Amino acid sequence: MADDQQLWGYPEVAAHLAISVSAARNRKSRGSLPAPDDTTVPDRPRWRPATFQGWKPVGRGFRSDLHGESAPPASSASSGHGAS
Repeated sequence: MADDQQLWGYPEVAAHLAISVSAARNRKSRGSLPAPDDTTVPDRPRWRPATFQGWKPVGRGFRSDLHGESAPPASSASSGHGAS
């Protein structure tokens, strides 16, 4: 891999997905992130930013309202707790 290509580690991936670094590590271990583009350094996977273009996280907790997709209707978003 060319040295001049920008690669993202866990901190950059976490920032891009608006999650914590530990959550990014957990998603990687569960197979919920795309395969890394560079695995030459053990325990330090790295991804090209382009790998995440068009990629959508799958599973619980994905905040589509933070990633440019339509938010759920307000009536289904309320939990009913604390209403008065």
